[in-house]
Amino acid sequence: MPRPAADVRRVIKAYDVRGLVGSEIDDAFVFDVGSAFARLMRSEGARDSGRVVIGHDMRESSPGLSAAFADGVMSQGLDVVRIGLASTDELYFASGLLNCPGAMFTASHNPSAYNGIKLCRAQAKPVGEDTGLAVIRDEVIDGVPAWDGPRGGLDDRDVLDDYGQFLRSLVDVGGLRPLRVAVDAGNGMAGHTAPAVLGPIPALTLLPLYFELDGSFPNHEANPLEPANLVDLENFVRSTGADIGLAFDGDADRCFVVDQNGDPVSPSAVTALVADRELARDPGASVIHNLITSRVVPEVIAERGGVAVRSRVGHSYIKDLMAQTGAVFGGEHSAHYYFRDFWGADSGMLAALHVLAALGGQDAPLSDLMASYQRYAASGEINFRVTDAPTCVALVVKSFAAQTVSTDQMDGVTVDLGDGAWFNLRTSNTEPLLRLNVEARTADEVSRIVARAADEIAAGSGAGR
Repeated sequence: MPRPAADVRRVIKAYDVRGLVGSEIDDAFVFDVGSAFARLMRSEGARDSGRVVIGHDMRESSPGLSAAFADGVMSQGLDVVRIGLASTDELYFASGLLNCPGAMFTASHNPSAYNGIKLCRAQAKPVGEDTGLAVIRDEVIDGVPAWDGPRGGLDDRDVLDDYGQFLRSLVDVGGLRPLRVAVDAGNGMAGHTAPAVLGPIPALTLLPLYFELDGSFPNHEANPLEPANLVDLENFVRSTGADIGLAFDGDADRCFVVDQNGDPVSPSAVTALVADRELARDPGASVIHNLITSRVVPEVIAERGGVAVRSRVGHSYIKDLMAQTGAVFGGEHSAHYYFRDFWGADSGMLAALHVLAALGGQDAPLSDLMASYQRYAASGEINFRVTDAPTCVALVVKSFAAQTVSTDQMDGVTVDLGDGAWFNLRTSNTEPLLRLNVEARTADEVSRIVARAADEIAAGSGAGR
């Protein structure tokens, strides 16, 4: 059945499928997406009895939507393996383990009214707009052709224990000193996966916070990138005397770290730490970082003899570069961490294991351990709602022209101001927003740069933060 192009394009985005349940996404829609995905996979070599693995998060709508998607896949002659409740990186693990394409039903950190689908090829290879999602979108718009062959079958498989064992096999967690580990699952899938992955490690005592699976997110949004959503964990760490705090987003593919004082550790510092560890294991390897990460990341990579590869923001770019370069690791400012040994896919839980291994392998507290990886002050991402982004960008760049050392336009515009100071301005792909990131040697200098840029943005567009 053909569908209005505007409706489909609103939901099938550049990297995934996401929209409001009922009004934008329903069973009939995801049946069509499942059918189109199966056709794409069959065109790439999957034949009768080819398999698609499907997992889902704890949202109320996820079981029904994933069942409708499975029905669409089977209607095209491919078999379905259901793994049930899963984190996104557990779905990637299943795709690698079973060597088959996968679909994960989740809206990640978005509110409970939303749901969506993250798709991958066998071995967790990405499916984005340029790598098949546009084909799926166009078929859903035009109407997905029916399959005249035999219907696919259905099987259930629990891979949770296998997933936990595999992650622990990638990081040496033997001989760690005892650690009290506070974990805020945000009522998301880490409440399911953290006990399976971290629980069997003898040195760790888990202190659970919001482990109850609840897709209505009754305690706080499952988006640790927003500082307000870390407050409960910060207080929990202080009140329990935990050695470290870990916060996961709704589908548990991103992990944020809090030290023993309840102070957040930047994802850039975690990226630098994991890069340090991976380069010790594989000297001279490439490590990817996006252009928003702190300058400390390429500095540490160079100091450890690795090759730093700079990337645009976004998992599709990171994953492509992971494949092209054979990089051992990649990290983003948004707490996505990618591993060669995890099929080039991202896993917040694997990054957490690296941090725990580093902390438990020495006697210093986490704040001391991370000090060498936190050399600069940063603004974090500041969003401005604008009406004329190009004019705003031009005004900001002009304002700093006299002290500019260099600029580049890999992703938006990045302006190097010298002596460790820089800023990046880029537009949102989905909203009328201009995103500003600033880094400098001191917090005062960051504040001055932010204030100056904000004044120019306001002058250019009447913008408000």
